[in-house]
Amino acid sequence: MFRFLFLFLLFLDFVPAQAQRQVSPDRFKQAFSPEYAWQSKYLFDYDVHFYGLDISVSPVSRFIQGSCTLEATTLIPHFDTLAVELIPEMEIDSALFKGRKLAVPQRDDNNVLFVLPDIPDSGSLFSVQIFYHGTPPEGGFFSGVTTAYNATWDKRVTWSLSEPFAAKQWFPVKEDLKDKADSAWIFLTVDSIYMAGSEGLLTRVVDLPGGKRRFEWKTHYPIDYYLLSFAVADYRDFSFYAHPDDPKGDSVLVQNFIYDSDAYLKQNEDAIKRTAKFIELYVKLFGPYPFRKEKYGHCLTELPGGMEHQTMTTLGSFGFDLVAHELGHMWFGDDVTCADWSDIWVNEGFASYADYLANEYILGDSIAQIFIRKAEDYVMTQPGGSVYIPEDQIYMGNEGRIFNGRLSYDKGAVLLHMLRHEIHQDSVFFTILKTYLIRFAGGVATGDDFRKIVDEITGKDYRWFFQQWYYGEGYPEFSVDWYQQSDTLHILSTETTSTDNPSFFKMTVDYQLVYDNGLDTIVRLVQTEQNNHFVVPVKGKVSAIHIDPDHWSLLKVLRNDFVGIQEEKNPASFTLSPVPVRNMLFMQFFHPDRSEKNVIISDMNGRIFFRKNTTAVRFQIPVSKFPPGLYVARVMANGQIYVKKFVKW
Repeated sequence: MFRFLFLFLLFLDFVPAQAQRQVSPDRFKQAFSPEYAWQSKYLFDYDVHFYGLDISVSPVSRFIQGSCTLEATTLIPHFDTLAVELIPEMEIDSALFKGRKLAVPQRDDNNVLFVLPDIPDSGSLFSVQIFYHGTPPEGGFFSGVTTAYNATWDKRVTWSLSEPFAAKQWFPVKEDLKDKADSAWIFLTVDSIYMAGSEGLLTRVVDLPGGKRRFEWKTHYPIDYYLLSFAVADYRDFSFYAHPDDPKGDSVLVQNFIYDSDAYLKQNEDAIKRTAKFIELYVKLFGPYPFRKEKYGHCLTELPGGMEHQTMTTLGSFGFDLVAHELGHMWFGDDVTCADWSDIWVNEGFASYADYLANEYILGDSIAQIFIRKAEDYVMTQPGGSVYIPEDQIYMGNEGRIFNGRLSYDKGAVLLHMLRHEIHQDSVFFTILKTYLIRFAGGVATGDDFRKIVDEITGKDYRWFFQQWYYGEGYPEFSVDWYQQSDTLHILSTETTSTDNPSFFKMTVDYQLVYDNGLDTIVRLVQTEQNNHFVVPVKGKVSAIHIDPDHWSLLKVLRNDFVGIQEEKNPASFTLSPVPVRNMLFMQFFHPDRSEKNVIISDMNGRIFFRKNTTAVRFQIPVSKFPPGLYVARVMANGQIYVKKFVKW
């Protein structure tokens, strides 16, 4: 009701003649955002409340024609310049402010500036309706609008995808993650043989002259610019309800626009209906479905994957992991959205972990372990890269870095998995997730915002964890030697890292001890420094050790050796790491005995490359100039000789 009154009052006002003046060229060229160099600073002079799209679309063309109404509040006094973003391929026909036509806007690439009458007071409401038309360019996954054909079902389909910088390819917009609209209307006019899906509730379908129909979608939840969407095709509506165990007792409408084909529905019905089970699970784990007064749904397209458009995911199939991932975004990414693209982890890492949880709770532990193991293995296919994206890597054309599957998705999910392991109490871990969602509901957040919730709920400081796993790069590599003396097991763990940032990962690692009678147990050991000597009481003879058997930790095991029963306080027993080695070899002695030891390193032909007498417990041996090959390290002390082999790359 407020919106209609507001618009009515605006249209009664008179637009004075000064609306025809121009922004000076120098001011126009210099007005760019300090965050993203391609954006006008004027974009940040107002706060968006509402987008009203009323456009014509087609499944056989990318052409769009219609209008976008933008309602907002001024954030500065004497607001007289409205900036929006719209690519040059989309032509602006006219614009209305308070019922009167504005002067032709000035354009510089994607920046569009409208001169308005001076609005003197900060906090004033205003509305502008922009009429436009055009055909967005083609260009792969991150295109604003795509048209495709499915030969199997003989269907043509057109859909939008705005993340991260493509909303301006199909409507006038302010691409600012921190400025969510309070609501949006998306009215889609199509030929009457087609259907068009979008956000919120379908409030009306209006028959129009000329064989047209208008689908009127309205959402009244906060929504970020890139989560507005449309999809149009020869669809049918296949809807049902999920019935989560929600304290509010609300059922959730699951509305699916799928190709109008009996054969398609028969082939995919079970997979589509599985969405209800996902919703019911996530409500238990994360809290109430954020958009329960409207719906959750899907628009089927030829998109190679999915996009979590708020309340109406756009996707290309109904695979288990795809649907689970995109639905997880309704909590992580849509209700709570990343505050900047550097922190895309709070969208993609969390949705990927939601997918893991669906595997764990619905398919079982064994399938879930395959899921997380694949993620860990993929992360370790390259040595570096951080989950957090440095600001200088955020720019148009570098979408592949933002949506890096190895880092933003898989390492992001593994990060949460390791945090869950560190906390070691699921009730606390899921309380953290629920608290985070409550605290930032309808808004935006960063990785550090999430970390503060972790600290608050656990009562501990986890900055060290986020510094090494979120902002740091790479992963640890473990070389482990072990031996048993009577009822005591000695585990000597040496950690190296795949990069220098950080040079050490503090972490809790599970060790599975397997006894010769077939029984086993798991001990949790905290790696507190590069070389740890753990003393573990045991009841029986240990025949094997498995490091991180349940895949809770991101680590690579370089060596896991049984080194035999050692003499007590033997100064000559030692470990070498990393193996193989390229530049620097670390020698660590098992016992803090300061007696003198003679160290000799030779190749397999007996040529000596290194010799040293030392009383040190740990020291480094530079091997970068050694020829690649197999070497022997000999340590002599107190009349005893210990020998180990290693490979130099």
